[in-house]
Amino acid sequence: MQTPVSMPHHDWRTSPSSLGPQRIVCLTEETTEWLYLLGQEHRIVGISGYTVRPRRARDEKPRVSAFTSAKLDKILALEPDWVLGFSDMQAEIASALIRQGIQVTVYNQRSVGEIFSVLQQIAAAVGCVAQATPWMDGIRANLLAAERATAAWPRRPRVYFEEWDEPAISAIRWVSQLMGIAGGDDCFPELASASLGRDRIIADPGEVIRRNPDIIIGSWCGKKFRPEKVAARPGWQSIAAVREGALFEIKSCDILQPGPAALTDGFAQLQRIMAHWAQRQGFSVGAT
Repeated sequence: MQTPVSMPHHDWRTSPSSLGPQRIVCLTEETTEWLYLLGQEHRIVGISGYTVRPRRARDEKPRVSAFTSAKLDKILALEPDWVLGFSDMQAEIASALIRQGIQVTVYNQRSVGEIFSVLQQIAAAVGCVAQATPWMDGIRANLLAAERATAAWPRRPRVYFEEWDEPAISAIRWVSQLMGIAGGDDCFPELASASLGRDRIIADPGEVIRRNPDIIIGSWCGKKFRPEKVAARPGWQSIAAVREGALFEIKSCDILQPGPAALTDGFAQLQRIMAHWAQRQGFSVGAT
């Protein structure tokens, strides 16, 4: 049985709520990246072991969790006043910390709009709305401009995004939406709204063949994408993307983290991939 941690005492008369949480543990990367972007990294006392954005966070902050597991004793010893998590997959970690009296917020953002909402909420909690607003406004403007730029294409590419290979799992909602903004159409739009990976499994690989994507993008959650393995799947040689060699990788840290990375570097890579396809079709493509 864990020993309840002794929480630091704050006198309500001398600790204005506007200061916000001072000792934050981030169980996933996107909240760490956002707090660094806001210049609030001094509030972070623990991070996920999978954190690579920003790179220096790994040198500056203790790593206290994986994705579905965490070092509870280490987290408790840090005496956090706020723990931030993501998705139902961290429910057990959250539950264990809550039972120890720790304040935990687990976000479940699955769409581009929800990502913006979470970033806004975190910025408000640390008193940084003034810094966050122009950043988010700039990102929204970039997405809108990209969407307008591809509207004139005579045809949009069909895109198969694979976030895992065995079993094959198709794009989560924010990835599907970002592909659409960048100019492509998700081959499996009916699966994108499913929040759980198991509900986005493509049980019949033949269905990918039938939907015949023009582009295949792999982002295999922490392991290197192997386009040659994809191209060698039985029957896949007839797929347009395989015939044209249009198989690309976007690293999971750039696109499968529902925070700043997906909206910036991840989206920029999607734009380049779509623009490359459009140029091969002879379409007019603006600057990317």
